Amino acid sequence: MQLDRLVAFHKTMGDPTRIRILRLLANGPLHGQAIAGKLGLTPPTITHHLKKLREINAIYERRERNTIYLYLNKSVISQQAAVLNELIDVKEGQAENMPNMNMEKQKILQSFFSKEGKLISIPAQRKKKLVVLESIVKRLKKGHKYEEKELNEFIKQFHEDYATIRREFIIYHFMYREKGIYELNPEEMWAKEE
Repeated sequence: MQLDRLVAFHKTMGDPTRIRILRLLANGPLHGQAIAGKLGLTPPTITHHLKKLREINAIYERRERNTIYLYLNKSVISQQAAVLNELIDVKEGQAENMPNMNMEKQKILQSFFSKEGKLISIPAQRKKKLVVLESIVKRLKKGHKYEEKELNEFIKQFHEDYATIRREFIIYHFMYREKGIYELNPEEMWAKEE
């Protein structure tokens, strides 16, 4: 169930050492020895915390020759924060439907995003497409004016076909474009599932 996952994620994150590890990885990839050295902890202690962070996909690893580098999985962390925010932001009278709605959205996101947070494919079905696009667009800053190149770079971290996704943002009213500058529309204007 979605709620169980959310609780497990935040329970794992509720450790100061793990937060410190994520803070270090926010500056770029590191290997376990470097993390242990920077935090002044033993390698076995770091290994324990890294295992817990891997279980919730907050980090992922890549091998370069004989060294395993750890990376912060920003998309998973943002996604979990967005789910929590949605749960807290429920309007009166919607509370009964919220867990099922979140579970359905979560299933869609898990189907279309890899563990590393990359979009596997752009959904053809409108409902699924809106869920996927919304999960991406929610990571943009409200009120920020994006030049096309900047928006393309943002989208590329999720999918290589930035032109299609950028166009979909406009089609479904997530953003508007004026003279090559893109900006988020208010959420009330975003296309809704029919």
